[in-house]
Amino acid sequence: MLKRFIAYYKPHELIFTLDMIASFLVALIGMGYPIITRLMLNDFIPNQKWNLIVIGGVSLFVVYLIRLGLRYFIQYYGHVMGVRMQAQMRSDMFVKLEKLPYSFYDNNETGKIMSRMTNDLFDISELAHHGPENIFIAGFTIIGAFIYLALINWVLALICFAMVPILFGITFYFRKRMRAAFVASRVAIAKVNASLESSISGIRVTKAYNNSDIEQEKFEETNQEFVNARKSAFSAMASFFASSQFVTDVFNVLVLIAGGLFLYGGQISFGDYSTFIVSINLFIAPVNQLINFMEQFQNGASGFKRFLEIMDEAEEIDNGTIEIDNVKGDIEFKNVLFSYDKSKGILKDVSFKIDSGKTIALVGPTGGGKSTICHLIPRFYNIDDGEILLDDINISNIKLQSLREQIGIVQQDVFLFGGSIRDNILYGRKDASEEEIIEACKNANIFDFVQTLEKGLDTEVGERGVRLSGGQKQRISIARLFLKNPKILILDEATSALDNTTEMLIQNALDKLAKGRTTIVVAHRLTTIKNADEILVVTGGEILEKGSHEELMKLDGAYRKLYDLQFRNINDEDSEIINKQIAMNS
Repeated sequence: MLKRFIAYYKPHELIFTLDMIASFLVALIGMGYPIITRLMLNDFIPNQKWNLIVIGGVSLFVVYLIRLGLRYFIQYYGHVMGVRMQAQMRSDMFVKLEKLPYSFYDNNETGKIMSRMTNDLFDISELAHHGPENIFIAGFTIIGAFIYLALINWVLALICFAMVPILFGITFYFRKRMRAAFVASRVAIAKVNASLESSISGIRVTKAYNNSDIEQEKFEETNQEFVNARKSAFSAMASFFASSQFVTDVFNVLVLIAGGLFLYGGQISFGDYSTFIVSINLFIAPVNQLINFMEQFQNGASGFKRFLEIMDEAEEIDNGTIEIDNVKGDIEFKNVLFSYDKSKGILKDVSFKIDSGKTIALVGPTGGGKSTICHLIPRFYNIDDGEILLDDINISNIKLQSLREQIGIVQQDVFLFGGSIRDNILYGRKDASEEEIIEACKNANIFDFVQTLEKGLDTEVGERGVRLSGGQKQRISIARLFLKNPKILILDEATSALDNTTEMLIQNALDKLAKGRTTIVVAHRLTTIKNADEILVVTGGEILEKGSHEELMKLDGAYRKLYDLQFRNINDEDSEIINKQIAMNS
C-alpha cells in the first residue's frame, strides 16, 4: 500500500523536494532561539555585552522573517501538491469506475461510491501534504534538539530521550484500535451519503405519499450509526492522547526534578539549567507533533485503503479480439445458462434465433428473464454456459466497444444527463451536425415540442431530466438512438408507463427506428407486439412457447391465457390458475 501511495508523488518531485528543503530550513531555524537564549544567559547578560544582545535579537528577528516566507511556501505549495495528487487519484478512480462491470453497481450504492470519491480522497490529500512534512520536520528537530540538549548536559538529555520509547509504545498500542475505529467511521459516513442520495432522488415520491417521517427515520438511523462509529473512534483517540499527554507531563516533572538536583549538586550552571528548561520544549513539541499526526495518518490511511478497494476491483472482462463492421444483425442464443449470483439460475438452456431485420418480442411474467436476455446481448453480464452469436460470431470474441456500437437500447426508465436537450441527443454521436440533430428530433417526434421552448435544443433538462415529462424524455432517448444508428435495437418496456396519446407518438417513432434493424421488444402490453415476426413466452428463465401472434393464439397455451387475462376475457378458474403461475415465476 505504501509503495502505491508514494507513486503518486512522482509527477510532483520538484515541488516535493522544495517543500522538504523548506521544511528542513524551518526546523533548522527553530534551533536558533534556544542557542541565542543560552548565549545570553551564560555570556552576553553576565558580561554586559549589550551590543551582542541587540545583534542576537535582530538576527533572530531576521531569520524569523525568513521562516515566515518558508512557512508560506510550505503551506501553499504543499497543499497545491496534495490537491493535484487528490485530482489524479480522483481521475484514476473515475476511469476505474467506467471500466467496472454492471455487477459492481448492482452491489454498491451511489452515495457510498461518492463518499470514497470525495471525503476519502480529501483526507488522503491532507496526508500527502502534511505527512512527509510533519515526519521530516519532527524527525530532524528531535535529533537536533537531542544533540543540542546533550551538549548542555548529556545525563538530562538521556532522561528526556528515555521517555520517547514509552510515548511511541503507547502510539503503536492504540494504533490498531484507532485504525479499526476510523475505518468504521468511513463506512458509516458512506451510509449517510447513500441514504441522503436516495432520499433526495426520491423526494417527489416522498412528498406524494407524505412519508417524510419515514425518510427522516431511515436517515436518523444511519446518522446515529455514524455518531456511534465516531464515538468509538473518539474513545480510541481520547485514550491515546490522554495517555501520551500524561507521559509528557511526567517527563516534564522528571526533567524539572533531575535538573534541580543537578543544579543543587553543582553539576550544571544556572544558565545551562535555565536554557535546558526553556529548550526542553524544542524536544517535546516535535514528539507531540508526531503523536498528534497519528489522527491525520489514520484518516488518510483508512481513506487510501478504501480508495484501493475500488482500484483493485475486477474490471469488466473483454477478451474479444474481433472488430465487427457491416453487421447484418443475425442473433442466436444456443443453450444459454445464466445466473447473477451463481446460486439461483435465471436463464435455463435458452435457445432461439433472430434473422437480420426481423422483430422478436419477449413476453411473460415479471422476473421471468426477459430483461436479462436483453442485457446479455451487449454483454453487460457474461453467461455461465452456452453461446450467443452475432452474425455467427460468438459475442465473447468480439471487442466490447465494437459490439456495443452496433446495439441501441431504449428502456422504460430513461436516464438523461444534466445539461441541455442538445447535449443529451449528441450522446448518440458527438460529431453530429445541426441538421442531423434536427432530423433525429423529427424522426423521434420531439422536434415540434423543442420548437415551443424559448431556448430550443439548448434548454436545460434538469437533474435526470426532471423538467421533462416521461414521454418527452423517452423521445429524446429515441432521437439519441437515431444519431447512433445501430444495427440492433432493444426496446425494454419502452412504452409501458405512458398514456395512449404519447404511446402512439413514441410507437410511431420506434417503428421508424426499427425499420431495417434487428429488433428485440420486451412488452407487457401485448397489443404493441402483435405484429412482431416472432413472439417468445419467457417464464421462469425458460422459453415455453414461440411463434407469431396468430400461431400462439391458436396454440391456446400460456400466451393465449396472458392475452385473455390482459383483456379480462377469461373465466374465474383460468384467472386463478394464471395468477398462481405468475406468482410462482415472480
